[in-house]
Amino acid sequence: MLEQFQNHITNNLPFLKESKLLIAISGGLDSIVLTHLCYTLKFDITLAHCNFSLRGNESDQDENFVLEFAKTLNLEAFVEAFNTESYAETEKISIQMAARELRYLWFSDVAESLNFDYILTAHHADDNLETFLINLTRGTGLNGLTGIPEINDNIVRPLLPFSRDELERYTNKINLKWREDSSNASDKYLRNKLRHQVIPHLKEANPELLQNFKKTLQNLNDSIDIVDESVEEVLNRAIASVDEYQITYKISEFKKLNSPRAYLYEIFKDYGFTEWNDVIDLLDAQSGKQVLSKTHRLIKNRARLILTDLCHSEQSKESFDIKTDDKTCQLPIGTLFFDEVDAISESSKTIIFVDNDKLEFPLHIRQWENGDIFHPQGMNGKKKLSKYFKDEKLSLTDKEKVWLLTSEDKIVWVIGMRTDSRFKITEKTNHILKIEIK
Repeated sequence: MLEQFQNHITNNLPFLKESKLLIAISGGLDSIVLTHLCYTLKFDITLAHCNFSLRGNESDQDENFVLEFAKTLNLEAFVEAFNTESYAETEKISIQMAARELRYLWFSDVAESLNFDYILTAHHADDNLETFLINLTRGTGLNGLTGIPEINDNIVRPLLPFSRDELERYTNKINLKWREDSSNASDKYLRNKLRHQVIPHLKEANPELLQNFKKTLQNLNDSIDIVDESVEEVLNRAIASVDEYQITYKISEFKKLNSPRAYLYEIFKDYGFTEWNDVIDLLDAQSGKQVLSKTHRLIKNRARLILTDLCHSEQSKESFDIKTDDKTCQLPIGTLFFDEVDAISESSKTIIFVDNDKLEFPLHIRQWENGDIFHPQGMNGKKKLSKYFKDEKLSLTDKEKVWLLTSEDKIVWVIGMRTDSRFKITEKTNHILKIEIK
């Protein structure tokens, strides 16, 4: 196996030979084999072991085994203990997910702080098959059926082409010892059920299962390349605008497609959406309809779909007070400047002039609310802000960015849009206040 591993590195991962590598080692078969192979080939390696404190004395024995193994090979080893159960409870996730998050966060921190080029994990071909079947049973798209990536940013998995049987034969040949995690014997977790109850029957039915599975993964990855190219072409036509907070798409471009559902899935799957029938229905829904994921939302706005981050969509409860002698005020949308002037110049959406004597300080700045009414300058009478926004064709996300300058609950300025006629400059005005948003 050593020769096969060396050939695999030379042909597919040659950059590892000259890199500083951090190996994630549990003490189990796969990570022990990976470490020994890299050590034998004289790679620049350091070990990192996580003690998740889940199996009492057994976890501590694993840690001691790794430290002894590192000492035998004269390798440096880092060890970190975690309170995994507490982390899982705090984050409201499973123990398995907690261990995964803690593991990769720590590996990343160590790699960054000590300038490791890559983190090596010991996933092998059987792990890949298990992941494929897990995703298949839970329901997934094409990407979920392509297995574990060999290279993912700075994480590399050099053992993916090799089976567990090959790893075991390697340890037997050179009499290499390793630790067996007792939790692997339990069928409590889906992965173990597949490993113990399903995959052995599949291998019995077809001894070439893993080899054929590798071919299938290659075919699926080739298909993904085709899909990605097609999706990119659609995005080039469909994206109308992109800014810091949202992406706007032309609905008409999706309706031209033979299978809009497939494209919508590929485009929006990474934003956490799962209710795909609702996403499809947005194409023909009335304006204002929206679909939420845990992190994002998709809104129908006339002939557009608007994608926005949820953290930017919730109306801010912040408010600001402006005292008589205040000259500036920092808002989420910019900075307001206040200056008393002797005469007015040309006003704009960002610069207004008001009668200072009509204002009651402190002024108040807040986001708009349903029921707000103002007297638009240049118009007779009053108008609901909601009606004004509709006339201005503001989208839901546009409205959420609107801030108001008020005086005793009277709107002075819909900031950046329209002033209120009750505070306009007249022939009787003695003191003029210039207000500007930058």
